[in-house]
Amino acid sequence: MKILIAPDSFKESLEALDVCHAIQSGFSQVFPDADYKLLPMADGGEGTSAVLSYVLGGRWKKIRVHDPLMRPITAKYLLLPDATAVIEIAQACGLHLLTADERNPVIASSYGVGELIEDALEEGAKRIIIGLGGSATNDAGLGMLTALGMDFHDVDGHSLAQGGGALASLHKLDNTNLHAKISDTVFEVACDVTNPLCGLLGASAVFGPQKGACPEQVNILDNALSHFATICGQHGYQECEEVAGAGAAGGLGYALMSFCDAHLKSGFDTVAEVTNLSQHIADADLVTTGEGKLDAQTAMGKVAGGISQIAKASRTPVIAICGSVDGLKPAQTSQFDVVMPSIQKVDTIDNVLGSAYNNIETTAANIASAMRLGIEMS
Repeated sequence: MKILIAPDSFKESLEALDVCHAIQSGFSQVFPDADYKLLPMADGGEGTSAVLSYVLGGRWKKIRVHDPLMRPITAKYLLLPDATAVIEIAQACGLHLLTADERNPVIASSYGVGELIEDALEEGAKRIIIGLGGSATNDAGLGMLTALGMDFHDVDGHSLAQGGGALASLHKLDNTNLHAKISDTVFEVACDVTNPLCGLLGASAVFGPQKGACPEQVNILDNALSHFATICGQHGYQECEEVAGAGAAGGLGYALMSFCDAHLKSGFDTVAEVTNLSQHIADADLVTTGEGKLDAQTAMGKVAGGISQIAKASRTPVIAICGSVDGLKPAQTSQFDVVMPSIQKVDTIDNVLGSAYNNIETTAANIASAMRLGIEMS
């Protein structure tokens, strides 16, 4: 029996590879001779690079960049053997890099993201996969593009300051010094956010508050993003502010589409394509997947939902092991052949998170035992 184990990470408790090992350990207690294939998965957010490194190899490159407040930090990205670089923007401009008191998208910069891209270009990357998610910025890529050589000036000819608030002063932009290798590089953006750049569903209104923006700042930032898009349009750049995903990562989606001709794709679809997931599922007799919480978002581009669709298309049985099932009726979990929560007892959240490996292992063993019983009785 060929068993493909392809879960997402369990947030705040286990990385995807650890979940793989827990499921394999549980199943092996009942089916020790099964052929197990471990394929940790991600949806384009944090941990995507680690997943692709495990599956595809490659090497990590650490460099010094600037954080959202322009302080020097060390960040890393992945270089794959086929001249592909995988960059998670949170490495350079992630919200986790700031304390709660430091969060301020009016001044936070994506400059470090540009430094990561520049280094990848100099390393010879011909394809760059960028995972958007977890940013502290709302600058529509102003910082990133500045690091890549773009010049942004106000009406007096002065260079713009960093941060989303500075966009309101933009009068002229100049791409003379934009990195020459950008035009010869394929940019693919892994993005599960469908928000436009501006408006009630835009970057500022939806994500600004969690990045530290008060209501007045949200309005300032939204107007600044709108002004930025207008000026870019006047300079001949494609008007993509209404495109789904333009508002991702504080407008980095917009900047990558407009200035790097990037293609925005579902984060899960990107990872699935790079790892050849469909073929792995087709080759398996059984697929096990999972995530920390199975809820309404599972079917909206998340790993478990995406795997269930591929598995159903190839008529491969699929089991979902999760920490918990939140608010779903049986009809909403019908894309899986089995859905099994793994929490073994009522406990504190810290203990539940700390027991995740053992809970998943036990659940996998119980599922395998039920499978063996069914085989024996058939």
